[in-house]
Amino acid sequence: VRAKRERETLAAWLFLSPSLIGFLIFTAAPVVAAAVISLLDWNLFSPPEFAGLDNFARLGSDSTFWTSLGNTAYFTFVSVPLTIVVSLALALLLNQGVKRIAVFRSLLLLPYATITVAVAFVWIWLYIPTGGLVNAFLGLFGVDGPAWLISDGWAMPALILMSVWKGFGFGMVVFLAGLQAIPQHLYEAARIDGSSPRQSFWHITVPMLSPSFFFVIVTSVISSFQVFDQAYVMTNGGPGTSTTTLVMNIYRTGFENYDEGYASAQSLMLFVFIALITAVQFVLQRRLVNYDN
Repeated sequence: VRAKRERETLAAWLFLSPSLIGFLIFTAAPVVAAAVISLLDWNLFSPPEFAGLDNFARLGSDSTFWTSLGNTAYFTFVSVPLTIVVSLALALLLNQGVKRIAVFRSLLLLPYATITVAVAFVWIWLYIPTGGLVNAFLGLFGVDGPAWLISDGWAMPALILMSVWKGFGFGMVVFLAGLQAIPQHLYEAARIDGSSPRQSFWHITVPMLSPSFFFVIVTSVISSFQVFDQAYVMTNGGPGTSTTTLVMNIYRTGFENYDEGYASAQSLMLFVFIALITAVQFVLQRRLVNYDN
């Protein structure tokens, strides 16, 4: 028995080793390197000098950093709920037995599988103030569309709309899998007891989907806090700094201003923000599940 367990343990480590090695090389090692570099004053071209916590002290008075953090928070806390609503609505629709569900699922998942840069260029064309399809569609209802990507007030909503369209497919698939795993006898029992479809949704579907909600919310928040591609391609952080995200600010600090120590300090702060938000979501999810039980 002991020999069998040892063989199973060895087999498990062999199967896990590619992922573990990849994690150590491409995730853990860069985090450790960023932590070390954040303590240095280094511009890539001269020998690094120890700076202690000076790079972290700079964060408090850096208005650009706080503006980019605010833009990222705005993007996250608007785009994530919208993405979840759209994903869940489409999953519910597909779960109702739509004919050729595999075809529809593949088509709806296509935006998520498309390269973000390619999608961004398409949406730049859609957002053209004169002749763009978005403003042409609004014109059918007598609405004068704004200059989306060059307007301080509309540039970020434009990025959010594009990102929701790009990202809803992943959540839709997760929710659809969760819906198909819900035992149908629960709905039948609720129907016999006189529950309406709305009551069944709130008292059966939503609680049973809590693990799916948790997974989609956590992954969507992490992805949104790391938003870069669409903002860089569509607006380059403008107009002004209205769409400058935290990752874009880190990129500019490290690869345009060559201030590697300060860029690493900002990266660590981003890591801390994401870890705290994820921890809060984990605690809330456990409480909600325990409450429902």
